[in-house]
Amino acid sequence: MSNLLTRRGLLKTSAIAGAGLAVPTIFTASSAAAYTNAPDGSGVTLGFNVPQTGAYADEGADELRAYHLAVEHLNGGGDGGMLSTFSSKTLDGTGILGNKVNFVTGDTQTKSDAARASAKSMIEKDGAVMITGGSSSGVAVAVQGLCQEAGVIFMAGLTHSNDTTGKDKKANGFRHFFNAYMSAAALAPVLAKLYGTDRNVYSLTADYTWGWTQQESIQAATEAMGWTTINDVRTPLAATDFSSYIAPVLNSGADVLVLNHYGGNMVNSLTNAVQFGLRDKMVNGKNFEIVVPLYSELMAKGAGANIAGIVGSQNWDWKLENQMGARYTGTNAFVQSFGAKYGFPPSQAAQTCYAQTLLYADAAQRAGTFNPCGIVEALEGFEFDGLGNGPTLYRAADHQCFKDVVVVRGKENPENEFDLVEIVEVTPTEQVTYAPDNPMFAGGALGQCNPGA
Repeated sequence: MSNLLTRRGLLKTSAIAGAGLAVPTIFTASSAAAYTNAPDGSGVTLGFNVPQTGAYADEGADELRAYHLAVEHLNGGGDGGMLSTFSSKTLDGTGILGNKVNFVTGDTQTKSDAARASAKSMIEKDGAVMITGGSSSGVAVAVQGLCQEAGVIFMAGLTHSNDTTGKDKKANGFRHFFNAYMSAAALAPVLAKLYGTDRNVYSLTADYTWGWTQQESIQAATEAMGWTTINDVRTPLAATDFSSYIAPVLNSGADVLVLNHYGGNMVNSLTNAVQFGLRDKMVNGKNFEIVVPLYSELMAKGAGANIAGIVGSQNWDWKLENQMGARYTGTNAFVQSFGAKYGFPPSQAAQTCYAQTLLYADAAQRAGTFNPCGIVEALEGFEFDGLGNGPTLYRAADHQCFKDVVVVRGKENPENEFDLVEIVEVTPTEQVTYAPDNPMFAGGALGQCNPGA
């Protein structure tokens, strides 16, 4: 992967050597300077800021489970999970830099103001040196900005808007989760294969940064292959009944409905669409189809039988290693640990949050400091493997991870409540990679690391 990424100008430096193991990096003197919430020897505190209420509460609950598990593993408990499969071998179950890992939690309420207030309290009252979490890109952008101002690292949880590592990117912020552009790039060829290249689309879009960039991305990708967008209607994040938005689709001339909704919004809008009989309609001589560009196993469970046959994308799936092979090493180790603790498989939200916690801890360990500027230097251009997604790069230019994207479809005849989604294909990294100056990511600047105090 290194040669390809280097040719594309995506690498700052390589942190992989030989068999793919991360090697120590040499850091500048800045890592020894004063910084916000430097540990005093009594441990190090991480802030887990997730939606415990609101439309994305189910995702938040699974994120919190993953964070608890990551802390357990970092402190030497449990079976170690992905510590044994992670290509970097600096983490050994003794905390981070000899500090026991402690944590505090907060409820973002899926609201930007509440999320910022919670993160601010964690930093100023609890001494958190890193904030992570969120299941809304609006929240992620808001908290990332706060962390930049406060001089702590933000390791984004579930955030899919292009803006998080586009116009709103920050030097102190990092995203492991994929984005809307990547979903669209992976989905378009599959949609063309399944439904043809002559389609009319009506879309419903969550009215905030994620929905906007998801709609822009899927429209651009599908129109490039011949589809026509008839209408795009924005819907409020607080909506629970989408009947009034679904009704106009019936006589619009559209033969595809794209639901740019997530969490409880998607469960409700898909349910309403099925209730209106859209899936049984014939329009323009074609079967009417519904596409959900981004969804998870948790959402599939909420949607029940309505998810059958629905195509979308995921950052990761708990069946990935078993179905697609050893390239996705780390998946089974995480699934085993998570399942043993909680009794069911983890979601993509859980996996990305667990991975972000390990990536932060590893960066601090390699940097030899909790100074945010040392962490930034350790993560920029870092190549790693063994966290379930295959070979992955943290690009220096925008702090976005680049890795394979999973295209999925709801199972027609699921065997149990935890196996509702089947993997259609895995799109390789090269197909979803874009240049840092891609117009969809224009505006804003990464800026400089802020160590705070």
